[in-house]
Amino acid sequence: QVQLVESGGRWVQPGGSLKLSCTASARATVTPGMGWFRQGPGKDPEFVTGYSWRGGMPPYADSVKGRFLITRDHATNTIYLEMNKLKPEDTALYYCVGSQPGGTSLRPDYWGQGTQVTVSS
Repeated sequence: QVQLVESGGRWVQPGGSLKLSCTASARATVTPGMGWFRQGPGKDPEFVTGYSWRGGMPPYADSVKGRFLITRDHATNTIYLEMNKLKPEDTALYYCVGSQPGGTSLRPDYWGQGTQVTVSS
C-alpha cells in the first residue's frame, strides 16, 4: 500500500506564494502517477494538476494555469506544487494523489490526508 504525506500548507496573503510537497512511501518509483486535487469549503474535490503513467505534459485546471507548477523528484518519490499569485479562491485542502502503474492522477487510487492552504488578508 502506498502512503502519501503532504506538507507545506499554511496561511498566506493574496498575491503570495507557497510550495507544497508530497512524498510517497513506496519501494518502487511512483511519481509518474502522482498529482494534486483540492477541495474548497463547501465544494467537491477538483483536479489541480498531475502526471500520468502514460507520459505527456501534466494538465492543469484552468483556474491555476500560469500560476501553479508541478515538479517531481523520482529519486525521493516526491512531487511538489509551486503556487504563485495566490487568490482567496485558492483556499482549500490540497490532497496529494497517486495512481497505480498504467493509470493517471486524474483518476487516483491513493489519497493523502491533505494540507490546508488559506489565502486571505
